[in-house]
Amino acid sequence: MPAPTAPSVRRLRSTARAILPFPEPESWLDVDTGDADFPEAARAFFPYTAFDGLDPTPRVLRAQAVERLEEGYQGRLSDPRITARLRARYDVVSLLNHRSDPAELQAALAVLRPGGHLLVESRDDPRPELVSRGCTVIATARRSAHVPARLTARLPGAPGLPAAIARALDHTLALLLAGTRFARAYRVIARKGPSAP
Repeated sequence: MPAPTAPSVRRLRSTARAILPFPEPESWLDVDTGDADFPEAARAFFPYTAFDGLDPTPRVLRAQAVERLEEGYQGRLSDPRITARLRARYDVVSLLNHRSDPAELQAALAVLRPGGHLLVESRDDPRPELVSRGCTVIATARRSAHVPARLTARLPGAPGLPAAIARALDHTLALLLAGTRFARAYRVIARKGPSAP
């Protein structure tokens, strides 16, 4: 399993910290977890939480084998067999890099316990869909899709641009874009209501 880069670990930890104001979850499902980099980063803040992962690739099973996950499920959340097996099991479900897929959002709500929290990061605003499904949106942030290190990686040997300056520019760009209209990603935390499916 390749180790995540330092900027991506910081970003994953930032995402996990968004849940800190709420009661510590007993169980958390990370959808499209891959190698379980997000659960591994989140464990620093939630050491007593059982992290499960779901991914369409066998990477999720390898992540479980090296104990980055309690349980690993290979498949898609919108698969009715998976949804039925995991129904109302989780206090938190994370959908990072979520695509606008109403079936996946519906399935995420199905595996979430009433009162549980759904953490969604998406390029499209998921709030209208969440509200229409009986959820209460309790936190929203806009973030830049720019991940520090992209510029640095593209300009490693640029003449007259030392690596330190490229790194500083990279991080400054990420900070300046966050929270502006140029931020192209939403981070939304919604609470599942008692009437939500």
